[in-house]
Amino acid sequence: MITKYTISCLDLKQIAESGQCFRMNPLDRDRLPQEADYGYRIISRGKLLDIWQKGQELTFDCAGEDLDFWLDYFDIAADYQDMINSVAPGNTYLAEAAQAGKGIRILKQDPWEMIITFVISQQKTIPKIRQLVEALCTSYGAPVSSSLNNGAMVNHDPINAAPGGGIHGKGPEAFAAKTNTGQRLFSFPSPKELSRASLDELKELKLGYRAKYIYQLCQDAVSGALDLALLDTMDYGTALGYLTGFYGIGKKVANCVCLFGLHHIGAFPVDTWIEKILMAQYYDKRKYRRTPKTCLCDTIVKDVFGQYGGCAGVMQQYIFYYERLRNSKLS
Repeated sequence: MITKYTISCLDLKQIAESGQCFRMNPLDRDRLPQEADYGYRIISRGKLLDIWQKGQELTFDCAGEDLDFWLDYFDIAADYQDMINSVAPGNTYLAEAAQAGKGIRILKQDPWEMIITFVISQQKTIPKIRQLVEALCTSYGAPVSSSLNNGAMVNHDPINAAPGGGIHGKGPEAFAAKTNTGQRLFSFPSPKELSRASLDELKELKLGYRAKYIYQLCQDAVSGALDLALLDTMDYGTALGYLTGFYGIGKKVANCVCLFGLHHIGAFPVDTWIEKILMAQYYDKRKYRRTPKTCLCDTIVKDVFGQYGGCAGVMQQYIFYYERLRNSKLS
């Protein structure tokens, strides 16, 4: 079913380049209406969406029963303009970043997918992360049907914040789902599906030292030691502490899972990019001269972004995207 919405503060390209989702794949031009600016194919929780954009008009092409899922996925009920307006007048850098990245929203992604994805992300570029995530899906995920667009068209008024698996599976069903270009489609593998991989098989996917983390996390999730259902009920602080108790999950990865998988938008992940931004834009030598180096970034985050409470993670996305934009790191 094809459904159109007008949605403010939502730019597909900015979201795709913000470093939070690694399975937003650009649609071929021949899959898009001539007037569309750009479009993407997304697979999440075994569901498939083709989505394209012209200005503020978003066109969703998905199964009719999945539409509410995808609207929630893009967090359309939240007022992101209000978050932008909350930026302190004196924080010029953040104000510029928020305007530059005002189309970014925090996607509501699967926590398990985020755990594995951000374990993979350590010391990897965004293109390489995408490649490795897709390799996991192709090798161990379940096939996803690519049949979309049954001809139904719906127009909506504006919304303004209001046992199968991969190429190793047996039988033709493992090869049936294809994109418009013939590429087979697969969901992100569940813990059970991914636990079929041996440590050596994970290493063969060029995961490096991350293979042992992923292998153990799969065992923990299958055994119930890593309780994903319980994790989904936790508040931010509890979830952060819980996640960092597992092999391969440090504070940065845990914060990414909290922000992008559990939708705790007060979470503020600090990676090397963000650390450089904090030091370049907010480090005051006199103010922080006695602050231990080990907690310097956390202190700056608290001082500068603590006032944004429940949406500090949105601000993090703005500055991350803005800095990549300024450094010409965007495709």
